[in-house]
Amino acid sequence: MKAASFEYHAPTTIEETVALLREHGDDAKLLAGGQSLVPILALRLARFAHLIDLNPVEELSFITAASDYLSIGAMTRQASAQASPQVATLAPLLSRAIPFIGHFQIRNRGTIGGSIAHADPASELPAVASALGAEMEICGPAGARRVPAEDFFSSVWETAVNPDEVLCAIQFPNWGEQSGFAIEELAWRPGDFAIAGALCAVHLDPSGRIERAGLALMGMGPTPLRAEAAEAALIGVAPAEVALEELAELAVAPTSPSDDVHASGAYRKQVARGLVRRTLAAALREATGA
Repeated sequence: MKAASFEYHAPTTIEETVALLREHGDDAKLLAGGQSLVPILALRLARFAHLIDLNPVEELSFITAASDYLSIGAMTRQASAQASPQVATLAPLLSRAIPFIGHFQIRNRGTIGGSIAHADPASELPAVASALGAEMEICGPAGARRVPAEDFFSSVWETAVNPDEVLCAIQFPNWGEQSGFAIEELAWRPGDFAIAGALCAVHLDPSGRIERAGLALMGMGPTPLRAEAAEAALIGVAPAEVALEELAELAVAPTSPSDDVHASGAYRKQVARGLVRRTLAAALREATGA
């Protein structure tokens, strides 16, 4: 099957992109890497009269380091971010999550912003943004605005980006020294979407106690879920005193994952408990240098 006919647009600037979105409204769709959109169009699961290609917009592709955060343009290829020493140093969780995405052909074409804007709750990069407390830079007719990850994802495939706006960049905070990161997921085959997944980030204060924690779950709800109760319970605790079983239960208990052809909700919760234990233990080992 082929995609329904559409008018193709290739703007070269953010301003041109926003103008096209304002002109065509809900009839327009943005094309980034196309790893999700192209199959949807080919199967005619969705139709759009206008397709706006972001690939010619060079200003959306960059990796820039600042003192306290790493800024990545929305059109930066996943493979480029994975190979970047800056990403590996300043946002290790992102660097470690990218290899879980599909296969290398997908990562060569797929973009950081495209994955986050697609907002699949079983996808790795939205969960990374949530766990690290990233901020999204959204560009529109009124200029740029920043939205924290906790307010960005609203439901399955839905975000805070308005119809006349485009996700331009993602700001990943630098967690600094004495930090640890880990990601684990379960998929039926390598490259498949995760049945369940967990991502953990911890930072220790000078006394060696947990000062900051980020724990996100994949595939456990309509958006990537922050385990806020578990995060709060970790603050001020020495790594050796963390009760992994209790924290895993605290993280997973509030979730209500759905049943589908891949797994039941009960199975997802069982798997998630184990993944939380493993990621939390690994992140704490890294933070303490053990």
